[in-house]
Amino acid sequence: MENFDVIIVGSGPSGMFCAYELISRNPKAKILILEEGKKLSERKCPITEKKTNKCVKCPVCAITHGSSGAGAFSDGKLLLPHKSDRNVRGNLGRLLTLSEAQELYNYTDGVYLGFGAATKVDGEEGPAYIENTLKPFLNLAGLKANCSRIRHLGTDGARQVYQNVEDWLLERGVEIHFNTTVKDIIVQDDKVTGVKVSDSASTSNSTSDSNISEFKCAKVVLAVGRSGTDWLEEFCKKHGIKYVFGSADIGVRYELPDVIMKDINTVLYEGKFIGYTNQYKDRVRTFCQNPSGIVSAESYRGELTLVNGHSFLEPASDNTNLSLLVSIDGLKDPIETIKNLARSINSQGNGQPIVQRLEDLKNGRATTPERLAANSVIPTLRSAIPSDIASVLPYRIVLDLLGFIDAMNIVAPGFSGDENLLYAPEIKFYNLMISQDKNCMTNIQGLYGIGDGAGPTHGLMPASVNGVYLGRILARLI
Repeated sequence: MENFDVIIVGSGPSGMFCAYELISRNPKAKILILEEGKKLSERKCPITEKKTNKCVKCPVCAITHGSSGAGAFSDGKLLLPHKSDRNVRGNLGRLLTLSEAQELYNYTDGVYLGFGAATKVDGEEGPAYIENTLKPFLNLAGLKANCSRIRHLGTDGARQVYQNVEDWLLERGVEIHFNTTVKDIIVQDDKVTGVKVSDSASTSNSTSDSNISEFKCAKVVLAVGRSGTDWLEEFCKKHGIKYVFGSADIGVRYELPDVIMKDINTVLYEGKFIGYTNQYKDRVRTFCQNPSGIVSAESYRGELTLVNGHSFLEPASDNTNLSLLVSIDGLKDPIETIKNLARSINSQGNGQPIVQRLEDLKNGRATTPERLAANSVIPTLRSAIPSDIASVLPYRIVLDLLGFIDAMNIVAPGFSGDENLLYAPEIKFYNLMISQDKNCMTNIQGLYGIGDGAGPTHGLMPASVNGVYLGRILARLI
């Protein structure tokens, strides 16, 4: 049984940057990264490879799993704080002081630059634009806005940057086992002693010794990402790891002409607009804005087909797409609730995402293939099935979305255009919050959690910062 100093579960940005910082500060550290998906060069989606025009629900999705995690196929936006940003810590606030957060963001940004990230930064004039231009319209609409500086890698650029990171780690002796599923963490007397793994390609659920391998270690880092959330919940229940649920984020991917978002896209690149609905007081927000991008499909653990959005360094369409998400609190089990909702939507779309024209949603009718074919906004996700979102999304969510769209129309005239498109399901699996101390350690000694799944972060840069933070801690302990 091979022995390691640290085993990291997941090779997304948080796991990669944790390994980077640890091996940089302690070159003798023996590190193993376990990844359910493939190495970056082998990650190929049947849709992007043009072998099919619809999601086939691969058991291990190449879009969300593999080296660099969902970051490899994301729009590649690294969100950086403005100098005047007092909220730089975000969800990392319980770990970092303001000065610590600023130092970590600057340092991590420098690491990205060293691995080939684009030098251009968008959104520098964002705060002034919001204050001097958008504020009267935001006040009228009852909305708030914030923004970040953005180093945009693009989906194509992100893959190259993360390939460089993967190569660097391997050259320095970090072991990465791809196509490997972590079956369990070995815990004795409330201390981590190792992990159990199996081959991801195996379809067997057998736990016999012939199918399971073990590695010894005293420190395990859970960096499983959003795609590992349900696995993480079961793992926490099994080992008595303390956790609580956060809000459930449920909504749609919204697609509209670039021209409507031109000024916002140009000055902010990605603005964050937030509102609270009149009837239910639910929080609704925009997320992951992609100028001249495409709407895409991705598989969640071979079970669900969800929608997402990408943008490239070069324009891929004449449309902007962005998430519109409603946060619902108080659900007993938000993960299972949103999974059931996604199943219902997929059933409506014969296993695929569904799409609807805004005019049809407002008029209480399903979008037909004929109306979609005549639509001026051409859908970039061709596999989406024309349907009626209101027949599967809860009434409360639909009302929240329509109210928010109308409010956004005050800020960006045309945002509520009849021929704009809504795709579903758009849901985010990061509402499991593990109880951790200042060192990111759980109530099990030697077990740590970081990133978008097991940690407190949402996004590429915060996850990377979280990884660097823990890497520094582990370098002192080994």
